[in-house]
Amino acid sequence: MRVGIVDYGMGNLRSVAGAVEKIGHSADISDRIETLSACDKLILPGVGAFGDAMANLAARGLVDGLERLVRGEGKKLLGICLGAQLVTRRSAEFGDTNGLGWIGSDVARIDEAKGVRVPHVGWNRVRRTRESVLFDGVPDDALFYFVHSYRIDTNDTEAVVGECDYGEPFAAVLQKDNVYGTQFHPEKSQRHGLRMLANFLDRA
Repeated sequence: MRVGIVDYGMGNLRSVAGAVEKIGHSADISDRIETLSACDKLILPGVGAFGDAMANLAARGLVDGLERLVRGEGKKLLGICLGAQLVTRRSAEFGDTNGLGWIGSDVARIDEAKGVRVPHVGWNRVRRTRESVLFDGVPDDALFYFVHSYRIDTNDTEAVVGECDYGEPFAAVLQKDNVYGTQFHPEKSQRHGLRMLANFLDRA
């Protein structure tokens, strides 16, 4: 399988590509819609600020291009960390910024008043809330690696298939139609993360 990794100038592209190749597929890192269009599935990674990410996507012509590929043609896409946040409606990070709008949830800062440190860094459990192919072969007590200061709310109950508790519940795994997302980094989450990534590539 040929997997397109969307390059918009922000994200741990090489580590995601390495995980894809470890699973047994070829990875194309590209910011060209023509290249991404030729791929079987897409991954939208990301590290950094939401507003900067959306601006970079727009500057490279990727907002309209991804809309056509994902919403128009039904190509399956997995967002990772910031990439998962970008598929939502909007984020409050450094002002209100619209996202791609494929998932009906919003992004807000983790509330330090809940007695937790920000950013949320380290291993945490994910509780599945609905059945999803992403969880096939993943045990209920599996740990995943998180690094984030903003979290996806659980408004879109249709899309949220897994939650994590950090002060309060937030959406950790998304699946709605052909759009998937993980707030954690599957490529950094050892065997359970690789299994979830393989489920997206081989079974979704």
